[in-house]
Amino acid sequence: MAFRAGLRPLTSTGAADAAGDVAATLAASSFGLGCAPIGNLFTPVAEADAEATVGRALERGLRFFDTAPHYGEGVSELRLGHALAGVDRDSVVIATKVGRVIVDADGAPVPSGGTGGPGGTTVGDLGRDGVLRSLEGSLARLGTDRVDLLYLHDPADVDEALRGALPAMLELRDQGVVRAVGVGMGRNAPVARLVREAAGALDVVMPAGRVTLLDRTALDDLLPAARERGVGVVAAGVYNSGVLADPVAAPFFDYHPASPEQVDRALRMAAACHREGVDLPTAAVRWPLLVPGVEAVVVGARTPAEVDVFADAADAVVPDRLWTELDAIASSAEQAVDTVIGSHGTA
Repeated sequence: MAFRAGLRPLTSTGAADAAGDVAATLAASSFGLGCAPIGNLFTPVAEADAEATVGRALERGLRFFDTAPHYGEGVSELRLGHALAGVDRDSVVIATKVGRVIVDADGAPVPSGGTGGPGGTTVGDLGRDGVLRSLEGSLARLGTDRVDLLYLHDPADVDEALRGALPAMLELRDQGVVRAVGVGMGRNAPVARLVREAAGALDVVMPAGRVTLLDRTALDDLLPAARERGVGVVAAGVYNSGVLADPVAAPFFDYHPASPEQVDRALRMAAACHREGVDLPTAAVRWPLLVPGVEAVVVGARTPAEVDVFADAADAVVPDRLWTELDAIASSAEQAVDTVIGSHGTA
């Protein structure tokens, strides 16, 4: 699959043309850099390392960057903006989010374009004013006058989102301040409901950790609903927080210690990959692109080396029999895999 028109660079010399080879073209058309890690998610990242990470993504042909005010209370957006300064704006696609506003250690809203600072955090705000205030700050931190994709970030109350946040987002799309709107969340049911009740308003959904080798629960309800309404899907959290990157060194699932059963399945998948000369992270990145309706995969990185890990997946040869074996391992664990992937041709 590949990004729909609303998620592609606006220039004719986009990432695929600039990259100049098949592997880089796949990376350009279907991979995005998740920028939560450069916002100091779990581990502090130096400014220079953050800029180098974004720079490496550009070198590898990536042109899609996903960030949010919640990532480092504005730090991720600020660093991404600095790293993209001087890059042709029409040659990159920037996604950010609304639904949470940044406050300082005293709980006061930070000035537009500011960050939370020590003790800062974000608080939910699904009202129209909260959406407008949040995006205003994001545009200032990113150093741009528009956002290509604006997600509603983990809405706690779907009814409130339908009343306040979503209409405000649609206004922004109508005004051209954003090109596409969507919802990003780690729970399937609220997103599926928004897809159904938003009356065709959504362009994209981003299920986090629910379209993966280990967790395929979005295939039951959310993805069919999205396909029925022409809503694109961007898969995020494809490593499930670590267990699908390295089940030995990073046995975490959804930011918590993985269960023995989850670790066992990941180890069995890693062994199957090894037998075919493919590493587990490569399979984890590529598998979602086999699912009908999935147009892109976003992977977080905090170093240039981590960018290389998933960018290298673009040119890996993955035999069909490996996908069949990985599906069998997932099915044996009673995962929700009733939705059958029609073709296992390499992505």
